[in-house]
Amino acid sequence: MKVFVTGVGGQLGHDVMNELYKRGYEGIGSDVADQYSGIQDGSPVVNMPYVSLDITDADAVHETITEIRPDVIIHCAAWTAVDLAEDDDKVEKVRAVNAGGTLNIAKAAREIDAKMIYISTDYVFDGQGNEPWKPDCKDYKPLNVYGQTKLEGELAVAETLEKYFIVRIAWVFGVNGSNFIKTMLRVGKNRDEVRVVNDQFGTPTYTLDLSRLLVDMAETEKYGYYHATNEGGYISWYDFTCEIYRQAGYTTKITPVTTEEYGLSKAVRPFNSRLDRSKLAENGFEPLPSWQDALCRYLKEIDY
Repeated sequence: MKVFVTGVGGQLGHDVMNELYKRGYEGIGSDVADQYSGIQDGSPVVNMPYVSLDITDADAVHETITEIRPDVIIHCAAWTAVDLAEDDDKVEKVRAVNAGGTLNIAKAAREIDAKMIYISTDYVFDGQGNEPWKPDCKDYKPLNVYGQTKLEGELAVAETLEKYFIVRIAWVFGVNGSNFIKTMLRVGKNRDEVRVVNDQFGTPTYTLDLSRLLVDMAETEKYGYYHATNEGGYISWYDFTCEIYRQAGYTTKITPVTTEEYGLSKAVRPFNSRLDRSKLAENGFEPLPSWQDALCRYLKEIDY
């Protein structure tokens, strides 16, 4: 199986390439940088084929993908700077990447009859209520530019292809890049007290675990919409921080606050990021381990 992976300079793409290597599959990575820009940690991804590709360039996408002719495209590349996306001078750039770039890849996938796995987000929903969002729910009401453009990417895939997986994730963390855990460890090391939001709920997603699932999916034809986060129950960012500091041995005081009290964020954040993952097991996919276990393994992989 030959697999083309976009966004390998990010958290998820990095781990997907390593998972492909472990299983003996042919992986070709891509990102916008001229050379691989992720961590140089001796991972196999560093030595696997890499192609510089701007996914907003339709001709370049078509030429690259039709020449490589992968069996599967795992599309991890995205604009993920949620607050920056709200800037007036950034909106069209964000849309060009998350919607236009995704459409370019979907069209190329259709031409060569490749499967496509598109990584999406809980932000396509309005984040209201307390019930977990079902994968096949179509009650879309994104609260911000990032969520709207990721939804447009979803629609581009679903309207262009028949052989697709749309996988929504939330609260992502991995070794290759910045994330909430790294931020809280850095802040907790230098402060006596941190304030953390206690009214936004969801479940973390470890990219190492997710990468295994995505390659599992690529091996099948069980197409459709899925939600994939780690198991272990729904929590608030405050709950997550408490467990991060407990496992890391930090004694920093953690003060719970409301989203309104916290302030700062330019983009509106969802209160309810609970994703219903039951469709994974129903379709024969192994659920991800608990987020507590994932956190434990992750802390052993990073310096803090």
